[in-house]
Amino acid sequence: MDLTDKIALVTGAGSGLGAAAALALADEGADLVLVSRTRDELDAVARRVEAKGRQALVAVADTADEGMMADAFAAVKARFGRLDFVFANAGVNGTWAPIAELTPDEWDETIRINLRGTYLTLHFAVPLMTARGGSIAITSSINGTRTFTSAGASAYATSKAGQLALGQMLALELAQHGIRVNVICPGAIESEIADNTEKRETDAAEVPAHYPEGKVPLTGGRPGKAADVAKLCVFLASARSRHISGTPIWIDGAQSLLV
Repeated sequence: MDLTDKIALVTGAGSGLGAAAALALADEGADLVLVSRTRDELDAVARRVEAKGRQALVAVADTADEGMMADAFAAVKARFGRLDFVFANAGVNGTWAPIAELTPDEWDETIRINLRGTYLTLHFAVPLMTARGGSIAITSSINGTRTFTSAGASAYATSKAGQLALGQMLALELAQHGIRVNVICPGAIESEIADNTEKRETDAAEVPAHYPEGKVPLTGGRPGKAADVAKLCVFLASARSRHISGTPIWIDGAQSLLV
């Protein structure tokens, strides 16, 4: 899946799925734009990308901040002049709580990061892609697209459902420019996103969900790995996925089929 000299932008690139995807894209020959809020993490990933012989442009930005994202994409335009692949991956689990307990500020913060951040990423990226075409992948989740039993996750699930809708809208809108848009929906994956989860009184929102033994059938209950998502990301960036657009891809070992 040759990506030699392609320019790929990854948000949430400092850790987890984003870092794994950035390194996998570099392995296939892509140069990287790395976007995240944490400079130290980005610099560490950039060094690993450059050790593979590829370029890495670091852009420290909150993806939901219009000014920071405008500056980040101005730097992309000045350095590379284009984008071939965008992985809109940055996001948080946010606060999980019963709807009566979830505060408006908590709701707004999850929607701000997950949905506004995705919108701004694509808002600024698309003008750098229309001349040549390319591919976009959005990280959503099985939550809000296929499963609805995570107690208290109403804000998170709503943001993930919105990302799927946005991806499918844009698959049609951007087809005229040769831009493919697909939505990656992970299940349980080993990553740091759990560090961004605040759970409060979720027992009050819980509905019994009875699983067969092992919550991830394909692996006997073990979660997937960031590398699994990274390999899918490389496929979606490559010409091998040239006729796939507007598609949610559940990467969960059949977990979301259980309920």
